[in-house]
Amino acid sequence: MAATLLISSRNYSSWSLRGFLLARLARLEFEQQMVSPDDPDTRAELLLRASSIRVPCLVHDGVTVWDTLAIAEYLHETFPNAGMYPGDRMARARCRSIAGEMHSGFSALRSSLPMNLRTEGRRIAIWSAAQADIDRITAIWHECLETWRGPWLFGRTPTVADAMYSPVVTRFRSYGVALDEVCARYCDQVWAWADLAEWVAEARLEPEQIEELEVEF
Repeated sequence: MAATLLISSRNYSSWSLRGFLLARLARLEFEQQMVSPDDPDTRAELLLRASSIRVPCLVHDGVTVWDTLAIAEYLHETFPNAGMYPGDRMARARCRSIAGEMHSGFSALRSSLPMNLRTEGRRIAIWSAAQADIDRITAIWHECLETWRGPWLFGRTPTVADAMYSPVVTRFRSYGVALDEVCARYCDQVWAWADLAEWVAEARLEPEQIEELEVEF
């Protein structure tokens, strides 16, 4: 039986994008089912007004699991040969650490630079808290790329960490965030990811627009 991944807006939902990329990393066959952005709970999540995130949600083999890190661990446990995490124990620990940091942190970046895949090069004021988040993220990227030699954060193939940071790449592109050569090259690598390109193409066809996420800052 095919698995089902419940998602909200492809254009605005960074968590839905992460869930999609994780399922693709696991090489899982799955259907996507859209939860309407007009649903009050979904809208609250998209506008960062919800106390928890319940989309994406994966339904597979009688199991229902939500929260992106829970989905990542479930898929890794179910498909251990998919290579979702690095094979090396030290690299795997670092991958889990930076994925967890993305999962629980960077709230200033999220609120200041909301994901919007139909926007490119929008210039906004980046305040100090958001800049601190950007600086920390680019430091993480530098550490990983220098240690594991790229082009992905942990070497030659994408992992859970790349799935977790991919929405950041889209944010940097949407708001024209200036990056050094190393980070710009990593962003180009992620942007060229076929699974991300598929998601972006479908996002640009969505008719829904959330006015609060379209305002000029």
